[in-house]
Amino acid sequence: MPAPPTRSLVLTFEDARRVVEDHASRLAPGAQETADLLHAAGRILAEPIAADRDIPPFPRSTRDGYAVRSADLSKLPAKLAVMGEIKAGPLQAPSALNQGEAFSIMTGAPVPPGADSVVMVEYTSQHGDSVEIAKGIAPGENIVHQGAEAKHGSLLIGRGTRLDEAAIALAASVGKSRLQVSVRPRIAVLTTGDEIVELDAAPGPTQIRNSNSYSLAAQIQEAGGDPVLLPIAPDEPRRLRQLIEQGLQSDLLLMTGGVSMGRYDLVEQVLAEMQAEFFFTGAKIQPGRPVVFGRVDSCGAGTHARAGASAPAPYKYFFGLPGNPVSTMVTFELFARPMLEALAGMSPRQLSFLHARLKSGIRVKTGLKRFLPAILSGAYEESQVELVPWQGSGDIAARSRANCYIVIPPDREQILAAEWVAVMLR
Repeated sequence: MPAPPTRSLVLTFEDARRVVEDHASRLAPGAQETADLLHAAGRILAEPIAADRDIPPFPRSTRDGYAVRSADLSKLPAKLAVMGEIKAGPLQAPSALNQGEAFSIMTGAPVPPGADSVVMVEYTSQHGDSVEIAKGIAPGENIVHQGAEAKHGSLLIGRGTRLDEAAIALAASVGKSRLQVSVRPRIAVLTTGDEIVELDAAPGPTQIRNSNSYSLAAQIQEAGGDPVLLPIAPDEPRRLRQLIEQGLQSDLLLMTGGVSMGRYDLVEQVLAEMQAEFFFTGAKIQPGRPVVFGRVDSCGAGTHARAGASAPAPYKYFFGLPGNPVSTMVTFELFARPMLEALAGMSPRQLSFLHARLKSGIRVKTGLKRFLPAILSGAYEESQVELVPWQGSGDIAARSRANCYIVIPPDREQILAAEWVAVMLR
């Protein structure tokens, strides 16, 4: 039986992220369901999709112009007999092209047998039943050959892929009107603390409304899960344990608040009494240092299998996220999202950053990897990024103005204007 933590397990960001990714990779696939193609966007594909024929199924012209034999253009200008016009979607395949002949052809139309290239219309002039061509061409130019994009039976989309607009288009192109997708995981959200009140309650002089549950719900939905919002947990061990046990009935439990070092920060204490296994109890980041990741034995937590699932998971995972709103949002993206995506059936992916030039210099203390709210701006290729003025990790208004985070390594004390910095998009 796992023992409660006897010491602080504060890891670097990279080590903490690797721990999460390792556990996410071990999660078994969940239940599946069928979705209409129209409603499958954003879902995670649970079946491979293969090409039902060559793509394209015929040699396809990529330009308006004339289908020709390139050898007929060895001497310029060349005059060829026009044998007809080929538009996209003819009822019958075009007839073969012979030496000295050409077909007028539209973009997307099938290239006739015997033709090996398409001359763009800009380099031609038609006079009656003949066309004069002023420019030579290489074999294969302006043609996509049959099967160049995919061969019959080849894999187009692998299981575990999030279905974006391109994947939906591919599925439609092979006649898939219904798809097998992973069932959205249920993600419990538990906000803790006597200082938190529900939205419709009148907060006291030192109380705040429950924003964390709703920000997390939005992030969960965007990541592919269904949020389950639990009642606010008071700073009282018995009720807190009851709500934690209720949250562990879902596929993943996210708790906010109660994971710092204060007298009434009870989450780790209650989890330790439940014989939870802790993988880390902090990460060297700002904001979000007191983030917690661990798991509880399913039997000990009283959990059960979801309808349609093959068997209950042996463990239920949990995160204790800091209570300050910006910290909650950041730690979800850095640590909880990969677990949620794995539960949703998504293939694992590594965290990646963009880079942009810094608009104004930054000076910080060393020792922590920082993810600071920022604004990425600029037109076209001239992107630049600058910090949003903020009052710390409780400043929701500053976070709402930001569209990204500047990522500052723990060994950098100063970054000058115009230097390249890493950027994590929201």
